[in-house]
Amino acid sequence: VADADAKPVASTLFQFALTAFTFIQTAVVTFYPSIMSSGFACTSQTWLLACTCFVLTIRIAPAFTPQSAPLVDFFQQACSQPRTGWTRRSHYSRTSTNVCALSERQLQFWEDVEEGIEPIESFYKQNTVNNSSEETDRVRTFMKSCKGEISPPTGYALDHQPSEEHIDGLSAKPFWEPSDFEWARKLEEQSGVIVKEFEDNLLKRGCLFSGDSAWQNKVMGKGWSAFRLQRMGVWNSENISLFPKTYELLRSLDIPLAVRGVCFARQASQTGVKAHSDGRNFILTAHLGLQVPEGVWVKVGGETRSWEEGKLTIMDTSFEHSTGNPTDFDRHVLIIDFWHPELTAGERACLNFIYELRNKFESGLVPYRKPRSLHANEGRLAGLWNLLTAK
Repeated sequence: VADADAKPVASTLFQFALTAFTFIQTAVVTFYPSIMSSGFACTSQTWLLACTCFVLTIRIAPAFTPQSAPLVDFFQQACSQPRTGWTRRSHYSRTSTNVCALSERQLQFWEDVEEGIEPIESFYKQNTVNNSSEETDRVRTFMKSCKGEISPPTGYALDHQPSEEHIDGLSAKPFWEPSDFEWARKLEEQSGVIVKEFEDNLLKRGCLFSGDSAWQNKVMGKGWSAFRLQRMGVWNSENISLFPKTYELLRSLDIPLAVRGVCFARQASQTGVKAHSDGRNFILTAHLGLQVPEGVWVKVGGETRSWEEGKLTIMDTSFEHSTGNPTDFDRHVLIIDFWHPELTAGERACLNFIYELRNKFESGLVPYRKPRSLHANEGRLAGLWNLLTAK
């Protein structure tokens, strides 16, 4: 990924350069013929020098555009600022009056997003009663929020801490009831299949779990670890081969799985997860209790509950939440992330595309190309250069 860590002064310099370029271009087009005809041909050398300096300025900061926020690793939250979503450094203001930066790779990403969601928007627009774009309008606002083009969202309730990855207007409450979802009832009825398969693997293989990343260890604590069946919409073929019955059951229930994932999670004894928010308000999280010692707890938005073996606890993790296991035994749950029920089909399709594309970028599956917006700027520079050097 191209550098997105340049100093804010470079962004200010680029804003100044854009203003200067517009002024110079207007002045040259308007006054250049009269200046030359008045015998001041020597000033053309000054114009050429100024233009050369401007080109060098652009080469110093090629990845900058006005009024956009740094999109570090596209969707990865920063360990130092877990609430800020895609914006990592505090010295970048997220207000619309500041100039911030997108790297060339990030510019390429958002251009590819624009190109990819247009046919999705068109499809859902054609299939609405009044041919409206209401199926996907909120995704456009989501994109502006992610790029820092609008102010970040504010919480809807106490301890609600949404990030820039936000869909407006969705109901927000710390806990949801399993009875709100048809698939949840069916999953609880057949939960014994998952519990048995999990316990069999735990006895047979011993340690299944490993920490996800340094960031998660810092936020989640060293006592939390996961065994992933699915991540970012992709099933782990090696891992699901150990849990074929669980995999088939989850697939059969038509759960609206979101991009974040499905995993078995372990909370070691005498450990807990610090209070934090996952930020994304359009994803809900279900925990199926597998092994639940008495005394463990989860707190979401100021409300504290526990888990129950074979039952689901469903929460909105865009609220501040934390967990604790003060017992002498490990706690195990199956975590299922799924789409908020108030998302439209068009919004789900667009979000799926955006996050799948993000996966491809992070995996190196999308080769680098120069952003089209930078080509356009270079074309304007070339036109000015030709005008200044024409005989």
